[in-house]
Amino acid sequence: MIGIGIIAAVLMATFRAKGAGLSADKVWGMILWSTVVGFAGGKVLYIIVEHDRLATDPWGVLGPAGFVVYGGLIVGISFSVLYAKLAKISFARYIDLLLPSRAVGQGFGRLGCLLAGCCYGREAHAGEWGIIFPHGCDAPADVALIPTQIYMSIGDFAIAAILLIIDYSTRKKGRTPGMLIVAYLLMYSVGRFLIEFLRNDVRGSVGVLSTSQFIAIFIVAIAIIIWIVQKKRYKTGYGNENNTT
Repeated sequence: MIGIGIIAAVLMATFRAKGAGLSADKVWGMILWSTVVGFAGGKVLYIIVEHDRLATDPWGVLGPAGFVVYGGLIVGISFSVLYAKLAKISFARYIDLLLPSRAVGQGFGRLGCLLAGCCYGREAHAGEWGIIFPHGCDAPADVALIPTQIYMSIGDFAIAAILLIIDYSTRKKGRTPGMLIVAYLLMYSVGRFLIEFLRNDVRGSVGVLSTSQFIAIFIVAIAIIIWIVQKKRYKTGYGNENNTT
């Protein structure tokens, strides 16, 4: 499902690049490198969160299973900034183009979580929608659990749709470059903060908050800072591809 998500994201981004007046080759390059480095970032953060299991279950922590989305998000976007600088292109314009595709890729990835049984929810109470996983999944078997994977997948696809609506409705009106990253970070972080209350898998904690909830607070703050900075830099106009901001 992650593979399907990556293919869907690439096809969607390259298709939209021409309409946005951006280089499809640069889009490919940013997707390729941010994806590879993003996977590494997701794995590193997973190892950090699950460090207490290294002694008892090293393969479970260091093996191919187990990633933290925020690790991939933070490292992937950070590397995209570096790629844009090296390629001498506008990071803001290209990331605006790519984020709807990223949300689509995440939506498919969460369906993969459903199939594997990871990232599962707490036990469903009377009147709540629940799903029972079979033996052999990461989730506890033979008990109805809240399908947080489905909720997260629906949320990711909804974010992609909202970003596309914002993109097409504001592009010709002089939208400030980088505003889609603000919208994406705010929607994803708020949604992730809320869905964490329904999850019941082991995923680390910082005080009373899960690791993802703790990170979400800082991501919201970063999104607000980006919005303020970009508004000051671009009081009018959408900018151009040669602007490397």
